[in-house]
Amino acid sequence: MTWTLGELAELLGAVRVNAGAHVIVSDFALDSREVRPGSLFCAIQGASVDGHEFAPAALAQGAVAVLAEKEVPGPHLRVSNLVSALAQAAGTVRQRFPGPVVGITGSNGKTAAKEFAAAALSPAGPVTKSPGNRNTEFSSPLVWLENDLEKSSAVVVELAMRGPNQIAHLASFSRPQVAVITMIGTAHIEMVGSREGIAAAKSEILGPYSGLGEPTRPQTAIFWQEDEFLSTLRSNTSPETAVRTFGFSFDAECQVLGYRAISWDRCAFRARLDGVSFEAELATVGRHQALNAAAAVLAAHSQGVPVLDAAEALAQAELPPMRMEHRLHHGASLLLDTYNASPDSTVAALRTLAELPCDGRRFAVIGEMRELGDFRESGHRQVGKALATSPLEAVLLIGEATEWTRSEAVRAGYPEDRIERVESLDEVREFLDQLEPGDVALLKASRALGLERALENSVS
Repeated sequence: MTWTLGELAELLGAVRVNAGAHVIVSDFALDSREVRPGSLFCAIQGASVDGHEFAPAALAQGAVAVLAEKEVPGPHLRVSNLVSALAQAAGTVRQRFPGPVVGITGSNGKTAAKEFAAAALSPAGPVTKSPGNRNTEFSSPLVWLENDLEKSSAVVVELAMRGPNQIAHLASFSRPQVAVITMIGTAHIEMVGSREGIAAAKSEILGPYSGLGEPTRPQTAIFWQEDEFLSTLRSNTSPETAVRTFGFSFDAECQVLGYRAISWDRCAFRARLDGVSFEAELATVGRHQALNAAAAVLAAHSQGVPVLDAAEALAQAELPPMRMEHRLHHGASLLLDTYNASPDSTVAALRTLAELPCDGRRFAVIGEMRELGDFRESGHRQVGKALATSPLEAVLLIGEATEWTRSEAVRAGYPEDRIERVESLDEVREFLDQLEPGDVALLKASRALGLERALENSVS
């Protein structure tokens, strides 16, 4: 979608300064290093970096103007608050969109569920979705500003949570008719202090939305049937919102009946919805991914897509890199799952590793999990308990907090001589270079550790 600076100034409530009204904007850049000719550079005032300082560099790289909160050299659109201006612009565009909007959040699995939902909705027409992890107060509005929504039949957006009121803000302009909460876990628990706090923050997607027009709530809310906080989530919905559930239990409306791994990067699952039984293939692995896909089928079904059509379309979904990504490493298989990590997602990854076919030995490289706050010790010990029951030849741990993981694994029965803590990525690299053809290793850690960098200079 292209805009003129004049059109954007009106949408954003901005003042044009030395910026021609008819100049075309081709895209938005949140980082000066991402600027291309035709970009509008958004100068974000961060905690440690002020994007306004990079305005000259962005303009030199071809940006047509800068979206700024204060005076900068060169053409710019000035607003009093960048976050509010982007939300206002996105909300205006959203109000013009007549099709369904599916909003997805959750402690784990929201990106996968977003990709599956976009695929499941595709039989009804082209779908626009949040690209990559554009799910924050700066990047989420761009879903509405950068895409040609006249060609879309539906929009699927991912809503991130870094604290109270963030999802409420994102929902205020995206205003989803279908709200999906994949699960209430422990990811980012440091921001809200407890799982009850996470449930409250995630429930903000249930409205009421206070954006443009009258406050509204989603028509459909989709929850995990086995979630410990299911009753809490139900209580946060309005009487007008239809609640639908997915899960393995008989009580789930979309019930997953079976799961099997086909290969290192594909799986299949069986499920039943609305009296229709189906089997679907996914371009990833893990029982937890079958749950995410079931939620997606429910979302599509709520918008009139036939069950079998939605299920068949799931095979088209492709997950972004570093989410159970299969890589070969001099004959061994690596499962790279380093985009982020929480106790729940790490335990799920270990279970997936145990269920995959393996001609050799199974290993795991487990890194520290961040943003757990007061749950830092208990979360790492939870992973240690899971390691003790996993069929692993050896485990390598990296990060200070994994000392709790090690002690709990040993206490629960894992052989002490087969679990080691290291301090550097070089040591991880040496460990991986000792793998043999047929072996498999899981790499799982929080994004901040950059565990995937251990593969950069290794032999493959």
